[in-house]
Amino acid sequence: MTAESLARAAGRHLDLETAPFTIPRSRLLVFRAGDGVRVHTSEYERSLEECRVLDALVVRDAHGRVLPVADVQPHRISFGAVAAMAPSPGSPGSPASTASPSSPTLPSSPTSPASLAEPPLPSQKVSENGTESDDNRDLSGVSLTFDGLRALSVGGDPAASVRITRPDGSVEEHRIGSGLRLDVADDRSVTVAAQPAGAHTAAEEARAAEWADWFDRCPRVRADLQDMAAFCWWVLGANIVELPALAGARAVVPSKIGYVGLWQWDAYFIAVGLRHGDPALAREQLELAFRFPRANGQLPDVVHEEGILATSDDLPESDRANLRRAGSRIADPTAPVPLTKPPLAAWALRKVLEVEDAPDWAAAQLERVIPSQDWWFAGPAENGSDLDGDGLPEYGHPYSSGLDDSPVFDGPIPTTAPDLAAYLVQQDREIAALAARYLPGHDPAPHLSRADRTAQLLVERLWDPAEERFIARGAGERIASDTVLGLLPLRVEGLPAEMRSALVDAIGDPARYGLAWGLPTVSAADPDFSAERMWRGPIWVNTSALIAEGLDTAGEPERARALREQTVRLVIHGGGPHEYFNPRTGLKAERATTAFGWSAALFLDLAVALSR
Repeated sequence: MTAESLARAAGRHLDLETAPFTIPRSRLLVFRAGDGVRVHTSEYERSLEECRVLDALVVRDAHGRVLPVADVQPHRISFGAVAAMAPSPGSPGSPASTASPSSPTLPSSPTSPASLAEPPLPSQKVSENGTESDDNRDLSGVSLTFDGLRALSVGGDPAASVRITRPDGSVEEHRIGSGLRLDVADDRSVTVAAQPAGAHTAAEEARAAEWADWFDRCPRVRADLQDMAAFCWWVLGANIVELPALAGARAVVPSKIGYVGLWQWDAYFIAVGLRHGDPALAREQLELAFRFPRANGQLPDVVHEEGILATSDDLPESDRANLRRAGSRIADPTAPVPLTKPPLAAWALRKVLEVEDAPDWAAAQLERVIPSQDWWFAGPAENGSDLDGDGLPEYGHPYSSGLDDSPVFDGPIPTTAPDLAAYLVQQDREIAALAARYLPGHDPAPHLSRADRTAQLLVERLWDPAEERFIARGAGERIASDTVLGLLPLRVEGLPAEMRSALVDAIGDPARYGLAWGLPTVSAADPDFSAERMWRGPIWVNTSALIAEGLDTAGEPERARALREQTVRLVIHGGGPHEYFNPRTGLKAERATTAFGWSAALFLDLAVALSR
């Protein structure tokens, strides 16, 4: 497929509801609003409601008739009659072709791409002097595009006008003329000014060229996966933001809707997807995640434009309030608690280097990854994460697990969890292999011996032989919940055969994890299971992808491929790479964020693997 056809495929998913209009590096988001659109900024730890720029932008023709949104493509939104703006029926960008044989399970809903097409407006019957005419010309088109990181431009029919409603309720109307430019200041105030002739066209062409370059790098995958792959590639490009405090560094954020920052393990998963089309940008994500270690080696949870989030002292008040409402025991800890994310750094580093080798860069990154691994095993005196000094590190805060709302954290904290032990085993082994290649003076033996010791402790302390599953412990107390954390030790090479077999059986058990749409994050048979609540049952693409790797490690390649196929089918059926999915319906969970970065990235990674 050409870059143009891939852009059109992505455009069919831009419904301005689940997928807003935005461009790489921009801090503006455009959503559908009644007969027009509304505009928000995208800011760290601020909701869309707090970031209102325009409550409505409505385009009218020369006779005052509203021109509906007729077509959305990555580089512009068009208003006017569908017949005038959309490609011919059956072409890749035509509304009539949104349901293709390659994606038969896409749901039909009010927010589906098919609903973008409004009925064509009647032909004009009024001449420019106001008298009736038999002229059956379609309405002239008007388009909206971005002209800068905080500016929009409107152009097209010079006789048309734009009616804008500001958050304070004030309304004003402007004739388009040769074009209008709307500039958004840091305080979200908007100024409107006329553009010189040709400026809007130049801005639209620049944005089209930018997207053409991006889609030229989109991974080419199996035909039945290509349409969604194009949309997922758009998600990654659209979620690029610049971090001004870091000299313009490009962070691919989880979502411009509510997640504007570089979370550590999000960066790992996003880099794994980006590597297939933009290895340099993939490396940049890892470099940002590794750039700000604390003196003891701990990597921060988040890198954002105002600094980093590395301890509970750094939590924004909105997070503390959410924790208090949930009755969390660690909403207001008496002492700062380190905040990080699971140790998948070496895993992501290896995957990115598989596509494009970068020895000097790899060596520099390892110099930060190695101390971060040592930090997990340091005791409380070093402010590390082996909080009871028994050789098996703990999560000191639910945020550090990434599975914040898991029932595993309903009990006492700190939490000794089987997923953390499994990650640490693999990370030490990954470091040993990477160091042998990129740090010839570094001795791999301590990493290998520590990995073996951690694996032994995982088996001895967290395996429940009666229930044939791995459990977690909170402050030493057994936690009964049957969650996906107990399946992740499947990724550990050398796991005893009876344990490996029990985990494989659990994944296939329709009463527990073998559900029709995929792998839930809590067993469907567990009392804590909820089909809608974050990490308490919904399917997440990242845990499914990691478990598929575990099945490969366990010598079950056919089951691994089946899980990968099931996961990509889920994303297609659900209508896009959402944050998480209801495991009963296979659709977006009600409160899940849409156009989510790691879901998009891992869909691409899975699609590439399945296309080989």
